[in-house]
Amino acid sequence: MEQNNEQPVFGIEKLYIKDLSVEVPNAPEIFLEQEAPQVTVQLNSTGRGVGEGTFEVVLTVTVTAAIGEKTVFLVEVGQAGIFRILNVPEEQLEPLVSIACPNVLFPYAREAVSDAVTRAGFQPIVLQPVNFEAMYMQRLQEQQPAPDTPLQ
Repeated sequence: MEQNNEQPVFGIEKLYIKDLSVEVPNAPEIFLEQEAPQVTVQLNSTGRGVGEGTFEVVLTVTVTAAIGEKTVFLVEVGQAGIFRILNVPEEQLEPLVSIACPNVLFPYAREAVSDAVTRAGFQPIVLQPVNFEAMYMQRLQEQQPAPDTPLQ
């Protein structure tokens, strides 16, 4: 008897760093600064199909530290993964790629950022957990067309 195996599949095929950049433009003088830098973190996630049921998702984390107008360091990590997603309803595909995949990638990106900052000669940066679901929902709201405003 043939069994219909249509179980949803979500698997990690490969995790890798697609891009890694470290800049310390004001070295060595910046190491003499006593003031604590202001640190900003930017996150971006993109996904694309690379075959039947296979997707590449890249979580890009950019960490910039500055004292006033002077850049202390800039680290950018593109943490990528190849994910196998099969037998999932179409409406669940985008949330998986936009929420579940970045959730898998984030700990690896966090480690890569901390390691890169340390190797650049600074105290490690430990990124706080991120709510990718909230980011996804915000992005959906921003894509909604504005309600029609009456003409004056």
